[in-house]
Amino acid sequence: MNAISALLRRELTLAMRRRGDALTALFFFVIVASLFPLGVGPDPKLLHLMGGGVVWVAALLAAMLSLGRLFAADHADGTLEQLILTPTSPVVWIAGKILAHWLVSGVPLILMAPVLGIQFGLSGAELAVLMWSLLLGTPALSLIGAIGAALTLGLRGGGVLVSLLVLPLYVPVLIFGAGAVDGAISGLGSEAHLSLLGGILILAFMLTPWAVAAALRISIE
Repeated sequence: MNAISALLRRELTLAMRRRGDALTALFFFVIVASLFPLGVGPDPKLLHLMGGGVVWVAALLAAMLSLGRLFAADHADGTLEQLILTPTSPVVWIAGKILAHWLVSGVPLILMAPVLGIQFGLSGAELAVLMWSLLLGTPALSLIGAIGAALTLGLRGGGVLVSLLVLPLYVPVLIFGAGAVDGAISGLGSEAHLSLLGGILILAFMLTPWAVAAALRISIE
């Protein structure tokens, strides 16, 4: 826990110095979700039905923007090699880095989502489901995306490659996240979709740090 807390403080301090990276993802999220009504028309019923899916697609794309920088800075200055050589298990500090990444890139999206949901006419209960789905889904996006970021570390054009690698893996999270909001809108209930999102999050949390550790060793070697 001491290693994770120290790493969290380091990562959050570095994020504050590079706050433009986090703001870029947040602005992208807001712009994509806000421009969508201009493309499909002002019909309130149509926007209401599509609101959850639009916000989720925008959140997914915004989460992908920061994946390339997850390990790149530490790899460039040699910090990553030092972390691997420390007595602390790589799984521990990898989990800490992913948690810090989610706090910087995922939490702002969750907090901004209700504001964007209002413009699609979502009710209070539907906005609550949207936030719950993002609260369960965005950590899974960070965990899954960390694997792609580790595999493409140091490669030319790694930003494009990581998108191609993780986008198919993001599809189940997108389906269940948007499905939870659609269930709340249609009155069918969102519990099943939220439960599946929780299962994906638990599975990703159990497997991802070990997969990332193996991918980082391959990339560094």
